Amino acid sequence: MKIYESKDLRNVAVFGHGSSGKTTIAEAMAYKAKLIDRMGKVDDKTTVSDFDAEEQARQFSISMAILPLEYSGVKINLLDTPGYFDFVGEQVCALRVADAALIVVDALSGVEVGTEKAWELVKNAGVPAIFVVNKTDRENVDFNKTYESIKKLVGSMASVYTFPVNAGVSFDTICEVVTADTYKYEKGVSKKIDSPQDAADEAEAYREEMMETAVSADEELMEKYLEGETLTLTEINSGIKKAVLADEMIPIMTVAANNCVGIDKLMDAIINILPSPLDAASEETDPEKPASVFVFKTIADPYVGKLSIFKVMNGKVTTDLELKNTTTETKERINHIYTMAGKKQIELEKLNCGDIGAFSKLKDTVTNNILTAESGEVNFEKIAFPKPIMSMSITPKSKDDEDKLGNGVARIKEEDPTIAFERNSETNQNLITGMGEMHISVVASKLKAKYGVDVELDTPIVPYRETVRKKAEHVEGKHKKQSGGSGQFGVVYIDFEPSGNQDQALEFVDAVVGGTVPRQFIPAVEKGLQRCVVAGVLAGYPVVGLKTTLLEGKYHPVDSDEISFITAATLAYRAGMPLASPVLLQPIYTVVVTVPDSYMGDIMGDISKKSGRVIGSDSNGGKVSITAEVPLGEMFKYATELRSMTQGRGSYDMEFARYEEVPVSQSEKIIADAKARKENQK
Repeated sequence: MKIYESKDLRNVAVFGHGSSGKTTIAEAMAYKAKLIDRMGKVDDKTTVSDFDAEEQARQFSISMAILPLEYSGVKINLLDTPGYFDFVGEQVCALRVADAALIVVDALSGVEVGTEKAWELVKNAGVPAIFVVNKTDRENVDFNKTYESIKKLVGSMASVYTFPVNAGVSFDTICEVVTADTYKYEKGVSKKIDSPQDAADEAEAYREEMMETAVSADEELMEKYLEGETLTLTEINSGIKKAVLADEMIPIMTVAANNCVGIDKLMDAIINILPSPLDAASEETDPEKPASVFVFKTIADPYVGKLSIFKVMNGKVTTDLELKNTTTETKERINHIYTMAGKKQIELEKLNCGDIGAFSKLKDTVTNNILTAESGEVNFEKIAFPKPIMSMSITPKSKDDEDKLGNGVARIKEEDPTIAFERNSETNQNLITGMGEMHISVVASKLKAKYGVDVELDTPIVPYRETVRKKAEHVEGKHKKQSGGSGQFGVVYIDFEPSGNQDQALEFVDAVVGGTVPRQFIPAVEKGLQRCVVAGVLAGYPVVGLKTTLLEGKYHPVDSDEISFITAATLAYRAGMPLASPVLLQPIYTVVVTVPDSYMGDIMGDISKKSGRVIGSDSNGGKVSITAEVPLGEMFKYATELRSMTQGRGSYDMEFARYEEVPVSQSEKIIADAKARKENQK
């Protein structure tokens, strides 16, 4: 593979609803660029993009794949991203380094939820896009209907660039709007034919609309156009490119990727009207500066080793270069530079500014790190990964695999920062948190396949608390032990009552007068109580909001010692807590749910069913954000439930608010479950 100048590069990310055909489009483009000798199929598990065993088993994309396509003297770095919402981390990785985007739409389904989400990501990132209407060779396809659905989504910027002449099962002919030329495809190869009158008329209508937008982005072209001069194809494409880059035009193209219909025209459009890294360059990119790269993706494979996927932001990178990691302040020696072609690594001598490549086996470098040859400060915008929202307990089926579990998850986290993992000391559970059930299921499968750890997933235990509601007065704790020689003796009298402060487990008050408990033993009483409050008397959950007052006691001048009063305090705790009306507390979370206005009633009704309380709502641009307080125990499956209720259009965030008393009707079951778990652990 040759080395390309920055002006001859196109970094294009592919987005769209799941199963809209993104990977098939990538496969067809790879075939056209002669990166592969024959087209594979998703169903046959033979595509160059979906090379991971997990992707092949599930038959959809899980990770971003990079395809370097050499076509017409240009290198297109195509970043094929997953369509399913659980893998949004891969989409934001690709979007951070892409200079343009393709948003794929199913010709029959039109705009779907995934299309909306893709457009929202691309629009917010300020990246120019082409909408690609795929699967135009299906029965009952209506291109105009699909076009209108796109226009409804993006507004007047939508502009048809190519359209089908014979949409439907026999689809093999397209028309280019700019030239009004018609092309017929046979075995994926296009041949120019005479345009049918209907197609010519349709092209003229679309062309007039497109030209007005194209020339408005260039004063010189506008002047020529208004004076009736004929514009060259190069001039028209230049105007379209400027309009696309200025977010004034979104071209719409049609293809049938499985038969390579329209794929060559799509690749021509990427070259002619989408920006190079220099066209899209911001202040952070400069080919003349010393080498700097931004690592936007890590591949951690137990067999291949670690690959750091990067974009050259400044200068050029070459082998035998030493770069400084600005985060760790350590040096990394560059021995090999690769371009990635699916799972294949193609070694190169150098990469120029704007290109995308990979380093192998860097010691201290992870995703979002910057490597630079500069001596001064270098800073590029980091990827803001979405926060994982759904937790499940994860347990190795073999107790011997506990260490392997932690190590395996740590390696997977290197690849996927949208995963969180922690050991909950209260519930003695390992918790894995991700973007949804499918996401966590994929992690479990990878642990087994790559790291040899077979795991079980389950709903997490809610970290309840215990407290008291009333005062138990003058509770005695008496410890007396005599068995030859010096004995142990200590007696305490303690009040137990609510402190009113749930942020503190225990408030200890020393109210002893007259020396009935010697001063040196009072800390031992507090120590005994502190040890006790880690486990309440109802279900063994930690105690909060407890006030204890040491009133008086008894001691023996010889037999009393620290352990005697620790034990006496423990006995008083066991006797006093049941008398103080102990209750369970459950964690309450503040939840903010954002959905289109039409789902507001359903969401509020569901919150009510979850014993939640709606606090307020805020409408903005067709969406409403509903703020509520909901028990944590009702939220573990909410990612899946919200997706189902809103067809994937909803999102939410949540954070801990406080603890509240558990209704009596639920307490008995929680206590019984806790006791059963304790028995099973014996």
